Amino acid sequence: MPLRDLFHHVPPGPQAEPPPARRVRRGRVALAACLVLAGTAGALALAHPGGHTAQAVAQRADPAADGLPHTAVEASDAAETCGKGWRHPRAGFQVFDVRNDTTSAAEVYLTDSTGALLGEVDGLAPGTTRPIRVTLGRGTYTFRCLVEDTDAVTGAAVRISQGPAKGGPAVLPVNSHDLIPVTLAYQKWVAGGFGGVVARVDTLRDAVDRGDLAAARTAWLPAHLAFVGLGGAYGAFGDLGAAVDGTDAGLPGGPHDQDFTGFHRVEYGLWHGEAAKALRGPADRLAADVRTLRTAWTDTRMDPLDLGLRTHEITEDSIQQDLTGRSDFGSGTSLASARAGLDGTAELVTLLRPLLTPRDTGLPRVDSGLRTTERDLDALASHGGWRAPAALPRADRERIDADFGDLAEQLAPVAVIFDVRRTS
Repeated sequence: MPLRDLFHHVPPGPQAEPPPARRVRRGRVALAACLVLAGTAGALALAHPGGHTAQAVAQRADPAADGLPHTAVEASDAAETCGKGWRHPRAGFQVFDVRNDTTSAAEVYLTDSTGALLGEVDGLAPGTTRPIRVTLGRGTYTFRCLVEDTDAVTGAAVRISQGPAKGGPAVLPVNSHDLIPVTLAYQKWVAGGFGGVVARVDTLRDAVDRGDLAAARTAWLPAHLAFVGLGGAYGAFGDLGAAVDGTDAGLPGGPHDQDFTGFHRVEYGLWHGEAAKALRGPADRLAADVRTLRTAWTDTRMDPLDLGLRTHEITEDSIQQDLTGRSDFGSGTSLASARAGLDGTAELVTLLRPLLTPRDTGLPRVDSGLRTTERDLDALASHGGWRAPAALPRADRERIDADFGDLAEQLAPVAVIFDVRRTS
């Protein structure tokens, strides 16, 4: 089943606000880990979430119900029984109903002879069964069972000698050692970008301090884009990141709340008629927080597991915040923020490319999606400057929504590919 049938982009519109809590614009949980990815180049055939009783699965597993061949196999902590039940190997599209007969949660992988993953179930509770839907070709396959608090075991090899030469997509798993050099390179890149952020924020603060609000409005966007362009690092900034680039979501006083700080607090004042005297405190606080963040970054260690997730999350965040105008506090430049986010995404894709190239045959579509989205946003900016999404002609807004929706779809497998699996 193609990914596009399972992941639908909803165009920006009225949406429920999150529960009361200060929202950090660049800190959402991506949906990729919850997707069912099957039949898409470079993606894994993930099992459906949630467990089911054996009786319920038996009813659903009736070949008459879905027309597919079903095979019941065991998940266990012994090599002799891991994958037990696969007695009649066949090629083609089929379902393995994986049952956990142990007393602990388990992960189960179906791999080919190269170790590449064709499908998996994660967090399979004791006594429950979940399906793995895969397309198999000729070759040798094994189930690998990883029961909680026990060593990983590999079941007996099963050979399919007839049928198509190739089956569905398979992806070589990555490990933390693969990602550590990339993570270190990305941390170094972010550190190099902080110099520009500090310099531009200082320009903004100085304009506010001398009472030149016109100059401050001119300086605000370059300062903000320099920060947003740091991309996937936002998840490692913690509370200080919220202080620098958080919105007023969840604050009782909204934009007037005393805890509303950072770029958007200054933005709100600059475009809502606040006097320079009232803005000096927020501008000084922003400059101080950015400096503190730059210093703290030297001791920050990003989690290598976050890189793939962040690659997808930046675009998801832009869809929910920038394209809807939720991140706009008066300047009308949220689409410029979305454009800076694309630069951050492109940097992550560049760093991950050596690992992605042999694993994601859809990588050219990611590159194409980035180029198309960048081109369309740049075209909007070149015709009269940045405008709020609501001020765009309908055709322009629909084109940008479609660009980002398609890009999010192409990036979703990246998050799944770099979800490091347990190996022992």
